[in-house]
Amino acid sequence: MKQNKYDEDGFFANYSGMPRSIGGLEAAGEWQSFRPMLPDLKGKRVLDIGCGFGWHCRYAREQQAESVVGIDISDNMLARARELTDDPKIEYRRLAIEDLDYPAGSFDVVISSLALHYIERFDAVCRDVRRLLAPGGSFVFSTEHPVFTARAAQDWHYGPEGEKLHWPVDDYYAEGLRQARFLENDVIKYHRTVATLLNALIETGFSIRKLSEPQPSREMVETIPGMRDELRRPMFLMVAADRND
Repeated sequence: MKQNKYDEDGFFANYSGMPRSIGGLEAAGEWQSFRPMLPDLKGKRVLDIGCGFGWHCRYAREQQAESVVGIDISDNMLARARELTDDPKIEYRRLAIEDLDYPAGSFDVVISSLALHYIERFDAVCRDVRRLLAPGGSFVFSTEHPVFTARAAQDWHYGPEGEKLHWPVDDYYAEGLRQARFLENDVIKYHRTVATLLNALIETGFSIRKLSEPQPSREMVETIPGMRDELRRPMFLMVAADRND
């Protein structure tokens, strides 16, 4: 199933109002941890799968990437990315992650930010990405953490006064579809264990270079209401892996 919520007007309007949609990478809580996981991008051919507004594409060119391709299934996302981009070496294309059709060895780095929990077959994505990467290439991605995706509710357990008592984890080993609620809409996500994610990479020919379960920065905790609760459980899992050759 190829889900395209971002071309629904109400959902896209809500997404466009999020701080990360307005402020870009610096407004994304995980960026300070994600950025150092990227390899040297100078002279590299970069593919961003699920590129959204193109923030990572433009960053790659700022780091002197030779060329950048950003793909997304959403026309709305791509239209906004093109509005924000003035660089002939960045190409945006409407394409689902499940349909990657570039020739083998077309890219040196593949990036994905918070898109892969919408994809049913992570193992198939790993195989496609490895094929697309040149020898020694890198795959760096972020996804919602399995602690976060285990329960479809994706919410705290509250006390009688509405206080956040704890983050419940249940059905962790029951992998598969979750009907979650995000931006006031029903959204399909896919839950996988940490072991499933890492083993899919290993079994398709990647070496895992670095893992991160990022916490918000001290500045974000001090300035953004409610951000201190994000220190209580991981929301994101980030992985940097290199193609074995």
